[in-house]
Amino acid sequence: MQTAIDAARTRTNNSILVDGGDQFQGTLFYTYYKGALAAEMMNQMGYDAMTVGNHEFDDGPEVLRGFMDAVNFPILMSNADVSGEEMLAGKLAKSTVIERGGEKLGLIGLTPHDTDELASPGPNVVFTDPVSAVQGEVDKLAEMGVNKIIVLSHSGYGVDLRVAAETTGIDVIVGGHTNTLLSNSNERAEGPYPTMVGSTAIVSAYAYGKFLGELNVTFNDAGEVTEAVGEPIIMDAAVAQHESTVARIAEAAVPLEEVRNRVVAETAEAIDGERGSCRAAECAMGNLIADAMLARVKDQGIQIAIQNGGGIRASIDAGEVTMGEVLTVLPFQNTLSTFHVTGAVVVEALENGVSQYEDGAGRFPQVAGMTFTFDVAQEPGSRISDVMVGGAPIDPAASYGVVSNNYVRNGGDGYKMFRDATHVYDFGPDLADVTAEYMAAMGPVKPMLDGRITAK
Repeated sequence: MQTAIDAARTRTNNSILVDGGDQFQGTLFYTYYKGALAAEMMNQMGYDAMTVGNHEFDDGPEVLRGFMDAVNFPILMSNADVSGEEMLAGKLAKSTVIERGGEKLGLIGLTPHDTDELASPGPNVVFTDPVSAVQGEVDKLAEMGVNKIIVLSHSGYGVDLRVAAETTGIDVIVGGHTNTLLSNSNERAEGPYPTMVGSTAIVSAYAYGKFLGELNVTFNDAGEVTEAVGEPIIMDAAVAQHESTVARIAEAAVPLEEVRNRVVAETAEAIDGERGSCRAAECAMGNLIADAMLARVKDQGIQIAIQNGGGIRASIDAGEVTMGEVLTVLPFQNTLSTFHVTGAVVVEALENGVSQYEDGAGRFPQVAGMTFTFDVAQEPGSRISDVMVGGAPIDPAASYGVVSNNYVRNGGDGYKMFRDATHVYDFGPDLADVTAEYMAAMGPVKPMLDGRITAK
């Protein structure tokens, strides 16, 4: 990426480098360094601004603030009131103005409206509607004489389309969150690069740094876009490694090696934890993790395990399994949470889990101790049927012991119905450790699908 950015800068007289959020999470580098290494790399690359992704709140406002203090560019978020959160008040701006070629560019940040469900921002950050928030900032910038407006959005392609359609004055939206690939040449693209909504150019270049999005925009004197052309550049072997950066990453990786290389288990076959599997159907990794959770707390009167598919981040190859591999699957440092709810609430939770099936949302439930059927032809909220717990139909009025992770129990991924649970304990062991110990106790792991989730 450093090499590609350097090359792109030579192709233009005025350039800015911006990011659509979610620099946090994904690998052991984040688990060990939190945001410090990402900040170092982004400073080196010369970013001009970034918006807040939901994952920037995974470890609360404190870690986000530490990241903000470490970067030498603004972090932006327009659609939230942070005045009640002392770590962010007066520090996290809604927008900023930078200059290029004697011209002012207004940059506005946008984060998911449901970040309180997706991460851990705490009770003092209040998220608001993206359309009204962005329009408010556009109007303020216009009053300052700024007529070139770029929104850095971590709200997803669908919201970006809506923001572009329902606001005035936005020239470019740089998108994130839904990992959407827009392209004029890639057959997997969801739309052209840029996608035009009126005079607003929307760009999004997938995820994980696999592409560098490059958009060339021409403005007239009135600040109107007269041309917007570009294409994501794939970061494949045709792009040379940047030697000093490679050396720095190798240096930063040294403390991770002991953790990464410790063999903790063995598996007879590869264990499927792919995003497309675990957010849409019963998956082998989901079964393994849910079984591990339930096994750990079954002697506490717990009958059901529910793990959100979005918390499963990778597969594991056949053979020896290292702790590094387990931590790559489960990087969020979530703890086991046990609690009691009624059968009716369990069904409500399952309905939430399949409510955004079409979007591949991370709330899809992987389970143990229970089976259920879902029908996506039905409306969200009425898709679940045939729920069985311990071989018997679920009783809506009865109380059930549930184990999940602390993120889900506290309302993450839309599981707000668990916030009112009873007999709550959110501070169990780390989910990655529980899973590793369960795998070790199994001997060679035999991944399996056993029909606990059925799609009509």
